[in-house]
Amino acid sequence: MDNLLNIVTGISMFISFFLAFFMLVVKTKHKISNRLFAFFLIISAVDISEPYISQISEGPSNLGMLRTTLAFLQIPIFYLYVLSVCYSDFKLKPKYLIHLLPFLVSNIALIPRFYSVDVASKLDFIINRQNMIELQLTHWLFHIQVVVYFTAVFLLLRRAKKLYLENNSGGNLNAYQWLFQLTGVLAALYVIVIFKNIFKFSDYPYISDWIKIGILLLQPFITCWYLYKALNNPGLFRNIDSKLKLVSDLVFEDKAIELETLNEDLLKLKKYMTDEKPFLNPDLKIQDISKEINIPVRELSVLINHQLGQHFYDFVNTYRIENAMEILKDSSKTKVTILEILYEVGFNSKSSFNTAFKKQTGNTPTAYRKALQNNSL
Repeated sequence: MDNLLNIVTGISMFISFFLAFFMLVVKTKHKISNRLFAFFLIISAVDISEPYISQISEGPSNLGMLRTTLAFLQIPIFYLYVLSVCYSDFKLKPKYLIHLLPFLVSNIALIPRFYSVDVASKLDFIINRQNMIELQLTHWLFHIQVVVYFTAVFLLLRRAKKLYLENNSGGNLNAYQWLFQLTGVLAALYVIVIFKNIFKFSDYPYISDWIKIGILLLQPFITCWYLYKALNNPGLFRNIDSKLKLVSDLVFEDKAIELETLNEDLLKLKKYMTDEKPFLNPDLKIQDISKEINIPVRELSVLINHQLGQHFYDFVNTYRIENAMEILKDSSKTKVTILEILYEVGFNSKSSFNTAFKKQTGNTPTAYRKALQNNSL
C-alpha cells in the first residue's frame, strides 16, 4: 500500500509541477493570474509530499512541519487567483500581505516547543499532539480559514457574474462555470480534510489515516482535471472593472429618477439598437452604447437592468435572437448553417446561442427552422 501511495503521490506532484511550469512560461498578457495559479499548484504539490519529506529526514523535522503549515497559504492564493481572473484591473498590492497572517501565527506558535528543540522533543510533541495547544490552535485556525475564504470566494463569484451580466454581452459564460466548478471541488476537498483533522485528534485516529489515503488517491484525478480545464479555458473572463457597482446599489443611491427622462432614454436606446445594430459586435459592452447614444453608463445600466427588468446580457441577446429568427425565416438563406448564423448575429459560442434562442422562442434553432419548413409545405 505504501508503495502504491508513493507512486500515486509522485504522479500527482509531477502533473502539478508540470502544469505550474506551463502556467509560468506560457506567453500571455494575464501573467498575474497564471503565476498565482502556478503558486497554488506548487503549494498543493508540496502539501502532499509527506512520503518524500519523511525519506529526507528521519522522524519529525522542521521541514516537515513547515510543509504542513504551508496549507495556510493555499486558500489565500486561490482567493487572489479568483480575484485576478474576475477583475481586469487587479494588481497585487501591499495590503494583500495580510493573507500571510494565519501562516505566520501558526509558525510563530510552534517555535518554542517544536522548531527550536531537538529531535527527541519533536517526537514527543508529535506523539502527544492531542494535548498540544499549538497544534490544536493550528487546526482550529485552518478550519476557520477554510470557512471564511470559501465563503468570500463564492460571494465574489456571485457578484462578478452579476456585474458581467449587467454590463457585458459576451456570449460565453463557460469561464464562470469553470471557476464555480473549481471552487466547488476544492470546497468539497477541504471539507473532507476538515473531517480528517477532526478524527486525527479524536479516539479514532485510524479513520483520519484512511481519509488521508483516499485524498491521496483522488489527487491525481483532481490535478488532471485542473490541467484539462486550464487548457480548455485559456482566456477565462477578464473584462470586469472592480470599480463597477451593481444596479441594486445604483438604484439605492439614485432614489429619484424622472419618469419622463427614462422614457426618452428608452426610446433613444431602442432606436439605436434597431437602426445601428450594435449587437452584432460579440464583445459589446454597456460602455460602448453609452458613448454612442450619450447616456451616462450609470443611468443606462439602471434603465436596462432595473427599469426593463433585464440584464444587459439578456437585453442584447434579445436583439440577436430576433435577427437570427429573421435569417431563419428568409427562404433565400436556407443553406446558411446554424453556426454561420450565430456568428453573424453576434454570438461567439453555439451553447450560448442555443440557450438564448430556446429561452426566447421555446425551441432550438434547428427545431425552429424545421418547423418553418414544415409550415411552408
